[in-house]
Amino acid sequence: MKKRESGILMGISSLPGKYGIGDFGKEAYGFVDFLERSAQSYWQILPLGPTGFGDSPYQSFSAFAGNPYFIDLDELVEIGFLEKSDIDSAGFAEDSRVDYSHIYKEKYRLLRLAFEKSKKALGNTLAEFYDDHSWWLREFSVFMAIKDSQGGKAWSEWDEDLKHIGSPEVQEFEKRESDRIDFWIFTQYFFLKQWLKLKLYANDKGIKIIGDLPIYVSEDSSDLWANPKYFKLDEDLKPKTVAGVPPDYFTAKGQLWGNPIYDWSALEESGYDFWIKRIKQSILLYDTIRIDHFRGFESFWEVPYGAEDAVNGKWTKGPGMKLFNKIAQVFGDVDIIAEDLGFQTEEVVELIKATGFPGMKILQFAFDPEGDNDYLPHNHDRNCIVYTGTHDNRTVRDWIETAPKDSREYAIQYLKLDDDEEGYNWGLIRGAWGTNAYLAIAQMQDFLDLGEEGRMNEPATLGQNWTWRVLKEQLTDKLADRISRLTWIYRRCKDDQPRES
Repeated sequence: MKKRESGILMGISSLPGKYGIGDFGKEAYGFVDFLERSAQSYWQILPLGPTGFGDSPYQSFSAFAGNPYFIDLDELVEIGFLEKSDIDSAGFAEDSRVDYSHIYKEKYRLLRLAFEKSKKALGNTLAEFYDDHSWWLREFSVFMAIKDSQGGKAWSEWDEDLKHIGSPEVQEFEKRESDRIDFWIFTQYFFLKQWLKLKLYANDKGIKIIGDLPIYVSEDSSDLWANPKYFKLDEDLKPKTVAGVPPDYFTAKGQLWGNPIYDWSALEESGYDFWIKRIKQSILLYDTIRIDHFRGFESFWEVPYGAEDAVNGKWTKGPGMKLFNKIAQVFGDVDIIAEDLGFQTEEVVELIKATGFPGMKILQFAFDPEGDNDYLPHNHDRNCIVYTGTHDNRTVRDWIETAPKDSREYAIQYLKLDDDEEGYNWGLIRGAWGTNAYLAIAQMQDFLDLGEEGRMNEPATLGQNWTWRVLKEQLTDKLADRISRLTWIYRRCKDDQPRES
């Protein structure tokens, strides 16, 4: 039986730091130290892939590559590939928001400068790195190099001969544009080197990493470009249908995500090759894998390509246990969390039960005063993870301020919430930490009692999503000690006694 533990949810981009976005530098190690002092056992992050449309980590150019934005520039200065003056000229702000347009322009400029200075020193190292990771790195590096040469256009808009990875034109491009390709290999070398060093630091302190694995890939990705046979595409390589979810209580027209749909029959014939590779890479990057939109493996909502919303879709059967039996056959016991939120059916419940994976409970969904539901703490079983909210939810403070009055009053009565002394945010966190779930997690924003300004993502919108960052001065010893004491009270930590301020 898994022991009782807890953790904090915060993406890498939200870390504090001097260079406009969170990265794998000094402040990342400082946050691990904060987690240790807080007696936490897990750090849950958002997907690590290079972000595409809308800067969303769920719309990545690759299901395997890492985001170059997260590379620590200070290390590049230390080894002589950058000058401090180079970074100073970029005008990065140590701010509470990420300015992605500025990061895109300046961080890539600095990385390209570092790449040019690294060529003599890293030539053989990059070649060896490429050989070790070519099973995914060739597709990504060639894709991004062609994308650069095409002015950043989506691959569906490239010259026709470049749309096929096996074409003579692509092979000629590889020979002619090796320098463009090597730049992307360079970014992945430093991404992986730095991330695995940070992960080891966390693991040595008893902190495990929960990584987020989106079920779908982006239409504009090396995954679709290099593996069209695994997706439902027409003769022009356009998706026939795309992913989303149907209308519900929260969204009258559903959510149209726009991701291409898998051809699960073709994947089954391949021995689920693409998914086996995804799990292999995830095992390298994370200790625990949270698979997003898990119900899509039982049945998924597919919408005709070009539709304006997700209303006129249909449910289609997914691979079910055949995929997870194959994963178990190849890798044995993999620590997986099933993101099972949303519309449930008996079939979905049975699939999760058959896998044995823990599901998720969100406290913000619990307090319907008219009836009982699975999210209420008294209904939590041991094999689940309870959250105050996820990156897609309002913060606790914002939820309390905007929830229907009857739901708010029910939550106050149920958890005996008090904003004057304990604080509503701490009351919800206490409610999560006190459940029977083996793992309890809260967003960093909830520990800080942030309101609407702390929301990470509002689904089906574009704008200020994915931009929130914590400030270094907010991560105090006093806060860590308060988290530690709560964690000790509910027996979710390994320490015999909590720390004192």
